Amino acid sequence: MSAFSNMVANDINNVFMNLDEFGEKHIVDGNEITIILDEDAYRKANSGIEMAVGEVSTMIYGKVADLPKRKGYGAGLTVDGREYSVNTWDEDMGMATISLFVAINV
Repeated sequence: MSAFSNMVANDINNVFMNLDEFGEKHIVDGNEITIILDEDAYRKANSGIEMAVGEVSTMIYGKVADLPKRKGYGAGLTVDGREYSVNTWDEDMGMATISLFVAINV
């Protein structure tokens, strides 16, 4: 592993996923892992607008190694007992950024 890769891995483990910093324990597809759950990030990324009426969106960030196998659009992902559908799932340098949505009856 290169020096840069070691620095990134160190930051992921000791800063971003650190329970004393940003990370929180959540149950994802039946396994307790450390992730960052951000219910405001999706709205911020879309200039404050939800994309559909009757839809709740959220984003999670986590270590690729801790998460289940990468899922495509529309696939189910359960977070803390709530079933979401995957909108996007991006992976970069050992971290995954996953936008999720759940349709609600209005």
